[in-house]
Amino acid sequence: MSLLLRQVVLDGAPVDILLADGLIKKIAPEINDAGAERILEGAGKAVVPGLYNGHSHAAMTLFRGYGDDMELMEWLTTKIWPLEEKLTEELVYHGARLACLEMIKSGTVFFNDMYWHFAATARAVDEMGLRAALSGVIIDLNDPARLEEQIAVNRERFQLSAGFSPRLKFVLGPHAIYTVSRAGLEWVRDFAAENNLMIHTHLSETEQEVKDCLANNGLRPVAYLNDLGLLSDKLVAAHAVWLDENEMGLLEEKQVKVINNPVSNMKLAVGKTFSYRHFVEHGVPVGLGTDGCGSNNNLDMFETMKFSALLQKFAINDPTVQTAAEVWRMATAGGAEIFGLNGGVIAEGYDADLLLIDCERPEMAPGHNLISDLVYAASGAVVDTTIVAGKVLMQGRKVEGEAEIIAAARDAARKLMG
Repeated sequence: MSLLLRQVVLDGAPVDILLADGLIKKIAPEINDAGAERILEGAGKAVVPGLYNGHSHAAMTLFRGYGDDMELMEWLTTKIWPLEEKLTEELVYHGARLACLEMIKSGTVFFNDMYWHFAATARAVDEMGLRAALSGVIIDLNDPARLEEQIAVNRERFQLSAGFSPRLKFVLGPHAIYTVSRAGLEWVRDFAAENNLMIHTHLSETEQEVKDCLANNGLRPVAYLNDLGLLSDKLVAAHAVWLDENEMGLLEEKQVKVINNPVSNMKLAVGKTFSYRHFVEHGVPVGLGTDGCGSNNNLDMFETMKFSALLQKFAINDPTVQTAAEVWRMATAGGAEIFGLNGGVIAEGYDADLLLIDCERPEMAPGHNLISDLVYAASGAVVDTTIVAGKVLMQGRKVEGEAEIIAAARDAARKLMG
């Protein structure tokens, strides 16, 4: 499939962009349209890279607005975990489809997910056309029998993932050090090493997690994972806010990827701010995530970019920290690099994962600086067109079948709550 984007605005100048075989093939002031199977007129629309969501729980769209305004562990133990026991593959499928729809409509082209019923999310992502890293979840709660069951399931998931679309990547997902046993973490370490897999986990999200780890293991969380041999450039750690200097040094030394989730961190009042300046100054790869709709409550990466930049400025009383350009890179090229993807950049040879921005919307005027407007003024509503792997997933803010997707998700939520 070849697609010609005609006269879109790139870096302030109108250009034609030819997409073919899922890649950006050519960028020029004008391209002969002969041979292009489809032409999309983009006059006046800015073309930018799609957004990369580094941490999510997609099917938790079904929990949006349920159990708000609670402390994290109370929220998990009294609201979320009991309801998750009732989840079925079909319910997760409908929740994940809704999440994919929301992400397409707000410009996300890739998300790194951790949730139950892995196959259901994979099915939704495949149908909707996005890219994703999907975690095989492990939560054994120190139960050896439960761990054995989950090991068997994740071995099977890994085998099944070989037949998935190349847009999907299998990742191991030990939930956190307080929900996965030492034996479980050791199995994750070994299986990931044997199969060259990334690992996705929550890390040092709360002060209580640190206190419990010290009490149970005599080490802080990052040092505990280092002792187990889990720190490496294959580890993606979500949150990572309750850290001391030694732990940040270990993350730097091992080149662990860290994902900031500013909206959920504020909503759940985790009590500390992500140490962005330290990470950047010490070369730690940093990405950006929304977290799930149970604790955000949306998947709009534009909102997340703004919250991230503003919270950093407020926290250290410095308006120059995390500039619009820096946070934009976290959500685009930086996110792609963390997950080993060939995207986040508009240049020949890169993945054709692009957005067309409607610059005629009032929040995009007068238009002094596009990136500043996208970070500080825009929401996902400025995205007119979303393209992934050269395929148009949304044009004119319309996604095929969106009314049915929303209705099915509402029905799934009623069944779950009922």
